[in-house]
Amino acid sequence: MTAALVAGLLAGYGIAIPVGAVAAYLAALTTRTSLRTGILAALGVASADGLYALIAVVGGSTLTPLIEPLMLPFRWASAAVLVALALRGGVSALRAHRGGGAAPGDDGPPPGPARAYAALLALTLMNPMTVVYFAALVLGSEAVAASAPLHRAVFVLAAFAASASWQLLVAGGGALLGRALTGSRGRLVTALASSTLITVLAVRLLLPSP
Repeated sequence: MTAALVAGLLAGYGIAIPVGAVAAYLAALTTRTSLRTGILAALGVASADGLYALIAVVGGSTLTPLIEPLMLPFRWASAAVLVALALRGGVSALRAHRGGGAAPGDDGPPPGPARAYAALLALTLMNPMTVVYFAALVLGSEAVAASAPLHRAVFVLAAFAASASWQLLVAGGGALLGRALTGSRGRLVTALASSTLITVLAVRLLLPSP
């Protein structure tokens, strides 16, 4: 069981720690909303990682050939959603800055905790590479591939816990940044920087892997 626990923790941190577009959006979302919203959004990302870990444990070697034909369409869809979010965030920040603060009637109120959870869950699920990653780890690890159901459950829970802890750290960083940069110009600069970063990372999803 210890081997499955360690394997799950390493798998969860392995998929969560590289900073990508979803992490950048999570930090930006927490910056302009609240820590509570960021926490729920972070758990949405971790829930998707945990679900994909579960699918990999249950599905095994049958998953990769089924998912590979869908990877390019999902990458395009994911990139399109992220670019749209980046554009919306940048335009909203510009309108708010020109209006001297909050922009009434802008794009509506920021998402609440439940909506943020659902949005980040859906956005993370649009990356089929995650399930391929977990499937490769499961098939390559004797501690998980041939283990009892209890050990597989420990692997999935450990992967979820690792991902959740990292995403919560990212959300916490966004909350601290939001408190530090409360001025109109600070909000504008961070929003535009975040939108630019998310766009760059989204475009990178479409580039072939080296």
